[in-house]
Formats: sequence, structure tokens, C-alpha cells
Amino acid sequence: MVKKVALLTAGGFAPCLSTAVGGLISKYTELSPDTEIIAYKSGYQGLLTGDYFEVTDEVRKNAGLLERFGGSPIGNSRVKLTNAKDLVKRGLVEEGADPLQVAAERLVTDGVDVLHTIGGDDTNTTAADLAAYLKNNDYGLTVVGLPKTIDNDVVPIRQSLGADTAADQGALFAKNVLAEHNANSRTLIVHEVMGRNCGWLTAATARKYHDWVKETQWLPEIGLDPKAWDIHAVYVPEREIDLAAEAERLHKVMDEVSCVNMFISEGAGVESIVAEMESRGEEVARDAFGHVRLDSVNPGQYFGKQFAEALDAQKVLVQKSGYFARSAASNQFDLDLIHTMADLAVECALRGESGVIGHDEEQGDELRAIEFERIKGGKPFDVEQDWFKALLSDIGQA
Repeated sequence: MVKKVALLTAGGFAPCLSTAVGGLISKYTELSPDTEIIAYKSGYQGLLTGDYFEVTDEVRKNAGLLERFGGSPIGNSRVKLTNAKDLVKRGLVEEGADPLQVAAERLVTDGVDVLHTIGGDDTNTTAADLAAYLKNNDYGLTVVGLPKTIDNDVVPIRQSLGADTAADQGALFAKNVLAEHNANSRTLIVHEVMGRNCGWLTAATARKYHDWVKETQWLPEIGLDPKAWDIHAVYVPEREIDLAAEAERLHKVMDEVSCVNMFISEGAGVESIVAEMESRGEEVARDAFGHVRLDSVNPGQYFGKQFAEALDAQKVLVQKSGYFARSAASNQFDLDLIHTMADLAVECALRGESGVIGHDEEQGDELRAIEFERIKGGKPFDVEQDWFKALLSDIGQA
């Protein structure tokens, strides 16, 4: 019998965290109402420090409210349990302590039978490290993860929670930003979309925006021209960018409609930018997981500078939709996906089955608890998909 369950959300925000927390609480209330539930504050940070919310009867009764909100009600942090040096520096563990042991002992002290982690590849690989430690040291605990990432790049999961909503919101953001195209003559607009190593979100956002352009009624006779509102370039990490050829192509676009609109993944061209920075002796900031801090690299500004002179742009506007998109409430697609996955997560937990819930691409897209050791990040976006090739063809980039 599962007497006590703990939840935590971790990593960057995605439009699924609040809904997933509410979904798990609701399902436990339905299937196992006597099970006590706590929620660690600020992810693994709260687990290490023993800081948590108690899920009261009032919260259980109103858990459905959580799906109306973005962000995470219980808070996130970027904490890697195997990076002891970083955790000591942040005051989360003592010098010489094993963070995995600290976390495991905290779970035992708190009487937790099941831990639910809601996060991306870093969160769930950290959960895998914790699950392995618990198993190897004979701690009786079930760990069940839910896959959150707007990058949609977790192997072998078909669709991560929150990614579709983030694409919707990025397209909504672009509708206002790209309206700026005729605020000046010869305007270059760079819409930077989140996506460290994977271009799925940039491509999906561009697709949703381009579909809106195609479905909307326009009036070119008075300047309301779909050619000027549309996207003219989409750059993702998985495709090489021929800057000279693109500059030549886009110069013609600029001459025709007096603007160029680009959607760029924040990870596109990062290796080249980092190499250029380091060649100048600049130190490139990295997070606890060793990832380059993309805000210190600023790919959107880099591409803006690269293209501005080549296109004879009179104004360059770089806008980032990331925080707007990732903190939204779940759309209907994600609501349905989250509830389906949360329901299975609780069912697996109650029968003692650990893993990360997802549609397993390596097992016929079956929705199941995928073994932690098979979970990893960095799944590349397949640029050969028909819908993406059709998008590039539509905008003249094929």
C-alpha cells in the first residue's frame, strides 16, 4: 500500500507543470484517497532541504484549478544531484556529503513511498541517478517521472508535455511582433525561439504561424500583404546555414516587401558563436549541467548583425518568445495528453512500477513507463519530415 507520495517539478518551465501537479493530485484522490501527498518546493532543492507543501483536503478538492495556470505552483530549480561541487557552493549539502544519499535519506525521513518527478531530460536523468542509488542501497521507493520539455527532444518519447502549447504561444507572440514589419522601411525581424539542441519548437512554431497566415483574409490593396506578414526564413540546429546564399535570397525578399522575418532556434549556430567568443578569450558561462547559458551567447543578436548589413536593413528587431511561451497555461492538446499520462503515472506508482511515462517510439508508440536508463535528451528534430519540407518550400527556403 502506498501511504505517502511526493511530487516535484524541476528544470525550466513548460506549459504543463501546474496541470500535471493538479492531475496527479486528482488521480490519487480518486484511486487512493487515503494516500498522503506532499510537494517539494523548488524541485530537487526542496528535496535536499526538506522544504515542502502538504496537500490538504482543500487542495485536493480544488486541484482542477491548477490547469488554468502556467508556471509551477510548487516552484522549480536547476539542481543536479550528481554535481556535488555546485550543491556545496549553493549551500544545499555539506562538504564531503553525497547528494544522492542526502536526497535518499530525506525521502526515508519524510516517509515517502513514491516520488513523482515532472521535468525534462535533465530532471529525469537526475531521477534515474536517484532511482539507481535507491535500488542499489535497498531503499524501497518507486520513482515515476513525467516528461516536460518545450524542446520535445527526450529519447524515446514521441511527444513531451507542454511542447504543443509552447508552439501555439510562440505563434501568438509572433502575430504581434511581426506586425512591426512596416514600422520602418527595410525592417529585419528576428524571432528567437527556445530550443538548445533541437529545432522542433522553432519549426512547430513557424508552422502554426504560417498556417495562420494562409488561413487569414488579407487586403494587399491597402498594404495588408500576406507576403510581408509571412515568415521568410526558419533556422534550426539540424540544418546548416549558408549565410552567403541566404543573404542573396533574402535580399530579394527585402527589395520586394521591404522586410524580412526570421524564426531562429536559440541553438542554431551556437557552436560557431561559442568558438568565436572563446577565440577572443571570452569565458562562456555554463549552468550546473554544463550547458552553455544561451542568454550569454545571444544567437538572435548574432544573426541580426550577420544579416543586417547584407540585407541593407534600416532597422533590426530581435525578439524572444521563450518566457512568454513556456509559462503559459496548457492548451487543449496538452490538457488531454497530460491527464492521460498523469493517470497512468498514478496507476504505475500504485503497483510499484518505476519509469518515465510516455509514448515509447522504440516500442510502437505504446504509452508506458519507460525504463529510466533509456531516457536521454538531445533527440534531434527530423528535418526530413514532409510537413517541415513543405513549410520551407512554401516560404521559398527549400
